[in-house]
This record gives sequence, structure tokens and C-alpha cells, in this order.
Amino acid sequence: MIAVSYHDRVDVLQEAKPVSAGPFGNAGWFELLAESPDSRAIFAVARDDRDNGAMAALALRQSANRLDALANWYAFTWRPLITEGADELALLTALARDLKSRARRVVLAPLPDEDGSASLLEEAFRTAGWAAFRSTCDSNHMLPVRGRSYASYLATRPGPLRTTLARKAKRFEIDIITDFQEEVWSSYEDIYKMSWKPAEGDPDLLRRFAEREGAAGHLRLGIARHEGHAVAAQFWTAESGTAYIHKLAHLPEAQPLSAGTVLTAALMEHVIDRDRVQTVDFGTGNDAYKADWMEQVRPRFLLDCHDPARLASWPHIARGMLRRLATGKSAG
Repeated sequence: MIAVSYHDRVDVLQEAKPVSAGPFGNAGWFELLAESPDSRAIFAVARDDRDNGAMAALALRQSANRLDALANWYAFTWRPLITEGADELALLTALARDLKSRARRVVLAPLPDEDGSASLLEEAFRTAGWAAFRSTCDSNHMLPVRGRSYASYLATRPGPLRTTLARKAKRFEIDIITDFQEEVWSSYEDIYKMSWKPAEGDPDLLRRFAEREGAAGHLRLGIARHEGHAVAAQFWTAESGTAYIHKLAHLPEAQPLSAGTVLTAALMEHVIDRDRVQTVDFGTGNDAYKADWMEQVRPRFLLDCHDPARLASWPHIARGMLRRLATGKSAG
């Protein structure tokens, strides 16, 4: 029998040890988000005692009549957490059915589907009686390394990029730090504050995330120095065959020197030749420069679910059906 329970602490995920899906698909990440005083975090858990305690969990944020994925602007993806070998659809369907007692609307994003997450959740919520509407909400640029060396990969990059690196790379000293160091992180923060980037959303959370990734051996923090001064910084991580590019920044005066380009190249060489990753993930957003480094674009999805048993859901369902018809999608 599948039992559903709700928790306000992340400990329940750590006890069950769900399969990790990168830096944003584990209990440690959700613990960071839940530490915020206004997180309103709730962890919905389905367990099947007939299947050695197999478990699926959804990390959510509760509001009045709505549940959202527990995520923020740093997260590339949001996924359900499911123990290895579990009956995913049965567990998620049981969760989706029980969530009707907590909210009339559930919104989950950003969902990947290269691993089937978006499709699985859509099927589970529809099977549980929700009116579920899936739409594309963002794009993810990524590089499948396919066993290439950095030199082989670089040979396929656009000519202007390779020319820039040949002309300017020797002007910089590059350090790539794999354990968290206070002084180096302070340099990153200083560069970010003085860069063209908008104000950091939650610098304390990002710092705690970097500390956690450093302790796990995943941190790849790059600093580029010109004439002894730090002018560019990038925060990457690498784990389970994938490198994740989280944050890039450089000083405005370093723009003519192509400091950011040189530092990205150094980190690419590190993760390809030293870490031997199979994939480099450049996060979400369609910034034009990403196409110089990446080779594929994957969609990220939003799943908007409404309980048709609630009168207040009907206008939302009607609008969702009209959008579906307008885009030529079947009712499913």
C-alpha cells in the first residue's frame, strides 16, 4: 500500500536517500532553500511498504490554494526525487491524487524531459484527475562532449572565438579552485558586484551552496588575473559526468581584454581533459554567446495543474484548453 505524508523538514529526504539528479536534485539543495524564513517549504512523500520502502517525493512551496515547485533563480531544473528501482508512475500518481487535499492548483517548473521527468509528471497528474497543461518556459544550452579532448572540441568552435583565444589567452593568469576558499570566494563576490550583472538574488544562499559543493569535491571556481589583479570570475561545479556553469562575471574594464572568454576556455579545458565530463550544462537562458560554446538546446517545461472538482479552477482550465487548441496540441 502506498502511504502519502507531508513534512516541513528535509530530513525525510535524507533518510530515504532518493537518487540524486545533479546539484538541484538532492536533499542538500532543498535544505538550503528551506532554510529561508519565507520558504513555506513542504515535502510531499509517497512510500510503498510493499516495495522495500520505495519512495517518491516532491519538494514544494505552499501558498493559500496553490503549490509550486520549491525552486529559485539559481536552479537549472526541478525534478521529483525518486528512489532507484521504484515504480515511479504509481508513486507520483498517489502523490498527485493526495495533493488535491492541499491545493486546487500545482505549478511545477523548470522541468527537464531528456530524462522523462516532465512527461512522467504530466502523466501522473492527469491519471490522478488533474487538468494538466504543459508549456515551454525556458531553454537550456548544453554540450555533449562525446569523448573529445579539449583540443578537438576547440577546433570545432567558431573562428572568431579561436582567434580571440589565440591572441589574448597569454595575457592572463588563471586559477581554478576545487575546494572552498574564503579569500577566493570574496574575489568572486567583489567582481560580481562590480560587473554588469544585476544584483545577486541571494548571495548568502549561493555562498552556502558553494561551500557545500566544495566540501563534496564538486567546486570549480575560476579566477582570471591581469597584471596581478582579479578581473573575471566564474562559478562552475562538476559531478557525475556533468559540468554545470552557474555564474559568470567580469569587470567592465576587462571587456576589451576578453577576460570572460579566456576564463571560460580554461574551465572548459579543465572539465573536459581533467574531470572528463560527458556533458557541459550552461543553465537556462538564450544568451547569444552560449551558442559559441554549446552545441545543443533543450527545452525546459512548466506543468500547470488544476483540480476540475473546484469551481475556481474552471476559468484556468478553459484558458488552458484554448491555448492547447491554438497551438495544435491534442487534449491528451
